[in-house]
Parts: sequence; C-alpha cells; structure tokens
Amino acid sequence: MMRRCILLPAAIAALMLHDVKAFCQNNVIDEIVWVVGDEAIYKSEVEEARHDAQMRGTRFDGDPYCIIPEQLAVNKLFLNQAELDSIFATDDDVRQQVEYYYNEMVAQAGSEEKLLKDQSMTSDQIRNRLFETNRQELIISRVRQKLLEKVKVTPADVRRYMRDMSADDIPYVPTQVEVQIITLDPTIPQEEIDAVKAELRDYTERVQSGEVSFSTLAILYSEDPGTARNGGDCGFFGRGEMVPEFSTVAFNMNDPDRVSKIVETEYGFHILQFVERLGDRVRVRHILKKPVVPDESIDNCLARLDTIARDIRDGNHSFEFCVTAYSQDKETFKNNGLMTFRADPSMPGTSKFEMQQLPQDVAKVIDRMQVGDISAPFTYRLQNGKITCAVVKLKNKIYGHKATMADDFQILHDIVYNSRCQETLEKWIREKQRTTYVKISQGWNDCEFIYPGWGKN
Repeated sequence: MMRRCILLPAAIAALMLHDVKAFCQNNVIDEIVWVVGDEAIYKSEVEEARHDAQMRGTRFDGDPYCIIPEQLAVNKLFLNQAELDSIFATDDDVRQQVEYYYNEMVAQAGSEEKLLKDQSMTSDQIRNRLFETNRQELIISRVRQKLLEKVKVTPADVRRYMRDMSADDIPYVPTQVEVQIITLDPTIPQEEIDAVKAELRDYTERVQSGEVSFSTLAILYSEDPGTARNGGDCGFFGRGEMVPEFSTVAFNMNDPDRVSKIVETEYGFHILQFVERLGDRVRVRHILKKPVVPDESIDNCLARLDTIARDIRDGNHSFEFCVTAYSQDKETFKNNGLMTFRADPSMPGTSKFEMQQLPQDVAKVIDRMQVGDISAPFTYRLQNGKITCAVVKLKNKIYGHKATMADDFQILHDIVYNSRCQETLEKWIREKQRTTYVKISQGWNDCEFIYPGWGKN
C-alpha cells in the first residue's frame, strides 16, 4: 500500500535520533488509496468528503468507502478536463456557493449556534472546509455544462419515447395543483423609512470621514446574511445578475473612496462602495437595512384582504377582477394571479406545482382547501425576505396519474432530456477511464463500482 508520511513539528527532534524510513513506517498519518492519472486520492480526502457529506445531511445508498473514492476518481477526470479546456472558478464565485451551503446548514440545524455546537467548529472553520469542495464542484458543474451543450430533445423524440415504452413503464406524475394569489404589502410608516435612511447616511459620513471602514460597518449592521460576514463584499457580478436598481448604481461607480447614494430595491435600502472592475463585471460592497413593518400595518392589510376574499365568495367580484384591482404581486399580476413554478430559471415555467414545490407558507394553506375555495388571509414571507399578506384560490388539482403527451409534455421532455444527459456523461466517463491510468490499493477495490472499468486499462 502506498503511504504518505507527514512530519509534524513535535516529531522533528525524533528524526535526529531515529532512521527517517523507520519513523515514517511506524507513524503513518495518511495513505494513498487510489491513483487516477498523476493524481493521488488519500484516505484523509475520503474521510473529509464523508464528513462534509454528513454536514450537508447526505445519506449514502451503500458503503461510503466504496462510493466516495469512486466519486472522487470521477471528479479527478472532470477536473483534468477542466485544465485541458481552461475552465475555472474564481474565489468570489466559490464564496457565494459556500455562503449558500452554510446558510442551508444553519437552516437544517435550526440556528447557527446549534450548528457550531453540533460540529464542534467555528463558522470560519466550517466555511474553510466547504471552500475547496465547492470550488471543485463549481468547476465540475461547468465542465458538465460544456459536455452537454449539444444535447437536444425534439417533440418527435418525446413521442418516440412514449411509443416505445410499455404501459407499466410510463412515468407516474404526482398530484399537482394550480394556485392563484392576491397579495397586499403592509404599509411601512414614512418615519420608519426616514429612520433607516438616516442610519445609512450616518454610515456614509463615518466611512468618508475615515472614522471607520465600510466593511466593519457591514459586518456589524448589514442585514444581508450572505455578504455581511465578508464585510458586505458581493464578489464580481454582471449587469443582469443583480436587481436593476442595484446594478445601475454599482456599474456607475469607480471611486473606492466614495459611498453611493441610498438605493432602494425590493430587499430594502442599500449603500454601496466600489471595490474593483474586471472587464464587464464589477465588484462592490454593500450594507442593507430593512425597515421594520409594524404589527398594526400587517393587521390592517389582513383585514382588507378579508373583505376582498368575502366579496369574491359572495359573488360580488371574480378572483381575476380582484387580482387586477388590488394585487401587488408583480410575478402574477398579468397572469390573473396564477403562480408559476420554474425548476430552472432559464427554462419556461409551469403553473402546475407539486405540493413540496410551493412556497411553504402557501402550501400550508392550500393543503386544507378544495378546488374553487378562497383562503382566509395569511402572512407570506417572500424570497427577498419581506413579509406580505395574501389570499389564494385553489384553481385546479390534478391527481396523480400516468403521464400523457397532452397533459404532461414538459415532464416527459425533461425525462428524455435528463436521460440523454446521463447517457452522454456516462459515455464520456467510460472513455476517460480507458485512457487514464488508475490504480486502487488493496482493501479498497473489493467494491461493486458504478463504473466497473477502473484500473483495467
């Protein structure tokens, strides 16, 4: 078995008295378990990957000491291709991924305090563990995207898929619902908005006078959890990657010694500080403050929606009329209030939701309703973190059924597309296996691998 000896500081003196070779043989800290091309996979990497998977709540369908090394080996193939194709991920891209996963872990644990206690680590230690894993995952994702660029599926392909399939193999579509929504935003008192703006102006004066750095104030006061810990640093982004109001100001800045005017977006109020520009991408820091919505405003909003819902139930107005007359939901206003689900922002949306795909606050209400029912008013937390008030109508409920071309074309299209993507990637992996040197150490090769060709080239 191939081994790596790591010399720790406390062991240096021992080397003066003992033979180096004997020392390494008796003090194995790590060992090579696989070799893929000219890259080694160490036992410690397997253990770290297993620990990271546990941190994310991943469960293994089989022996992790078979599954993980093979997946690491596949990753080595993708990373090798990334080098050949000059595909990379910047530190800023990776940090955004790390923050996403870190926030997911906090949500799963229930609180940041509980997460740190459960992991016996500081927040910085957890982020550092996630950083390299996420860097590699981001690069691998980009390699996969490039390999799948030419995969296309036509309506004829979908029809052929259905024609060639036995009745028993036709996919089962879970129960889906179509939901219409009317939302009203609680009124924020002008004095609350003025107080937030005054606070941001005070930050601006303190930064520009040299009293304190922008990043320090962001860490202390910004209400954007994704950037506050990094001093408000948003990383590099293009014009279309942020909301328009934010992007317009960011791309007009060029002086790192100046703080922007106050910017209002759907998230709240911001001030920005320019950091640097790279081609058509810009990097800024920001501080976000959100006005507090008084309970009285929420109660008034719910009372108004209660009246609207009663008018609809009494037949005085249609739900569609009330959407046009009252709703403040920009996503559904022009579609008679019909909510839309997009698994992929780049793909067309669908009005059909599985229950787990609905926003949690909406799903809780819809679960108790019959088709045609109008809900009681309720509060609803939007993706941007704001609280709004809503009533919903269960427009349609499609019970679980075997898929048909007429009703479930998009589902069938996605099945065919995903199948072709999987076939393309598997073919590529097997070809790389045949041309890549692989050696598996004794004790690590007694596995039923997904790709059984390892080490046979």
